[in-house]
Amino acid sequence: MSEQNYVSNAGSLKISQDVIASIAGYAAADTEGVASLASVSPSISGLFREKQPLKPISIQLEDGVAVIDIRLEVKQGTKIPELSRKLQTAVKEAVQNMTGIVVSKVNLHITGVSFAGEAAPEGAE
Repeated sequence: MSEQNYVSNAGSLKISQDVIASIAGYAAADTEGVASLASVSPSISGLFREKQPLKPISIQLEDGVAVIDIRLEVKQGTKIPELSRKLQTAVKEAVQNMTGIVVSKVNLHITGVSFAGEAAPEGAE
């Protein structure tokens, strides 16, 4: 796992990718229109190649700059382009304000739509 390191005369600070992912997750969950972070189930062939379990939020850090990928489900009736702008801004600001790490991109992967409170259509199970 990669960490962001800061060194000063007073000491050092390390921020793990899990912390960045947690901050991004809370910002995403707080955004209207997000039903949930997506549970990612790998295919059988992918399961054997992956060294770490797949998570709904992944972080790539390079030279102190983060790229964040978020997999999520949206609520029925949500305007996805509008949600995308709000969510990308909220996640970027939350991570940058709390950690000081520059976020260059927040990539969203919409994996489904939540139809909470409705019966499933006939033939769909």
